[in-house]
Amino acid sequence: MGSRILGLVRELVFAAFFGAGVANDAFNIAFRIPNLLRDLFAEGALSAAFVATFSQTLSKHGERESWRLANLINNALIVVLSVIVIAGIIFAPYIVDILMGSTADFADPVKAKQTYDLAVRMTRILFPFLLMVSLAAVAMGVLNTKDRFGVPASASTMFNVGSIFGGLFFAYLLAPGYVSKIISALINRREVPLDEHGASDAIIGMAIGTLIGGMLQWLIQVPSMRSVGYRWRPMISFSDPGVRQIMRLMAPAIIGSAALQINLVVNTNFATSLGSGRVSWLAYAFRMILLPLGIFGVAISTATLPVASRAATLENLDEFRRTVSSSMRLTLLLTIPSAIGLMVLSRPIIALIYQRASFTAYDTNQTALALRYFAIGLVAYSLVRLLYPTFFALGDARVPMIASLISILTNFVVATLSVDYLRMGHSGLALSISIVAIINFLVLFFFMRRKLGHLDEGEFSATFGKVLIASLIMGVLSWLTSHVIENRFGTERFSLLLIEVGASIAVGLIVYYLLVRLLRVSELDQITGALRRKLRKKK
Repeated sequence: MGSRILGLVRELVFAAFFGAGVANDAFNIAFRIPNLLRDLFAEGALSAAFVATFSQTLSKHGERESWRLANLINNALIVVLSVIVIAGIIFAPYIVDILMGSTADFADPVKAKQTYDLAVRMTRILFPFLLMVSLAAVAMGVLNTKDRFGVPASASTMFNVGSIFGGLFFAYLLAPGYVSKIISALINRREVPLDEHGASDAIIGMAIGTLIGGMLQWLIQVPSMRSVGYRWRPMISFSDPGVRQIMRLMAPAIIGSAALQINLVVNTNFATSLGSGRVSWLAYAFRMILLPLGIFGVAISTATLPVASRAATLENLDEFRRTVSSSMRLTLLLTIPSAIGLMVLSRPIIALIYQRASFTAYDTNQTALALRYFAIGLVAYSLVRLLYPTFFALGDARVPMIASLISILTNFVVATLSVDYLRMGHSGLALSISIVAIINFLVLFFFMRRKLGHLDEGEFSATFGKVLIASLIMGVLSWLTSHVIENRFGTERFSLLLIEVGASIAVGLIVYYLLVRLLRVSELDQITGALRRKLRKKK
């Protein structure tokens, strides 16, 4: 939760300083490939394959062999990813070409060329981020397997701390006049016209800060790695059985974990062709989706994987099934109301968080539109993040690969239809990502059910129905609260906007809790029981 909230603060800084102009579009394009590779190598295929193999090695062969495996993987990553990073720096212009297409075809070729040049510079700065975050992912996998969750969870918080403070520091060094002007506008609560030249200099500093954040995400976990017994050793072997198993799992998994990021890359190409600002609107909206996805979806998935991996290693499929089924129902309880809340309160939430300095009311409306369509797929995003790594625990990376290939094709078809034929603009691209997530989940669910015989579908359907009813009623009452406050008092001032959003969310939470309690959703007892145990421990 701390990580996602700070991630939101990071996006708030970007919105205030860079709005939805050339500089921010260029940053999002430049960060797309390192971010894609991070999901493929670090937080996707590598993380899932490593945790499954490390857990098996620890259970069957003891700590000595598991530490040897961790060293072999770390050293192999340093070698392989260093080559990829150097290649990325050298071939940055070609990478940006693939993402953007021909700038001559854009609505504003001059702005497109400015975006291209700036994106190439930042791509070269950001590529080393891949190596740092991959080492951080291995450390996170080791610590989670050792039942250490606090420090790994805090690691991504340190990424945002480094990105914000390091980024602003270097932004001020590179463009002191521009940064001072934006800070003055924030203090005086006024909008300022976007200065593209100053923004282009300042955002280079934010790219450097992102690199610092990636380094901190890895370094903060090093002391904890030592405390659980890990010691670095200069060894490397690509023929080791454990390394080969991870590589064997990763090969199809690189495709299997790629769906969301590859689809975002494809959609970036579509968005840049629609004109300046579209990439930024989609990025700001997707950040709002990442908040509940990270707090609920990723957190549940992270806690589920080590337990599921141990059950799979011991061939205890009943325990494996119970763990996965329970986690899926818990995900429904937390993400369905989040999705509906984001849909009905999209405009005031975006205005409250982003609308200041260089981010205008027009940017708010366009970002809110994208957010509504992204929210359609939030529940599916979260369930995919849960189901995907459980296949690795069973030693199966083929199914995620099949699901990913289907969803990539689906995204291209839906994006083409929505942009070229339905003329939905950037909101059609958000819709395509949601449809992809839903299809991806359905494929993963179907194959997991075949593997396990059943997934307690009756309980899953009952929880889904009860939670959906409670969430819809919550959404109506939250929207009415927002509508009444806005019509009665207006939202010209920040304080009024804060009251509108705060009151609407408070009403929604109270109504949802009471309805879920009334409908006897058992997963609510699971959450409240866990909270009570935590509070008793603190006392």
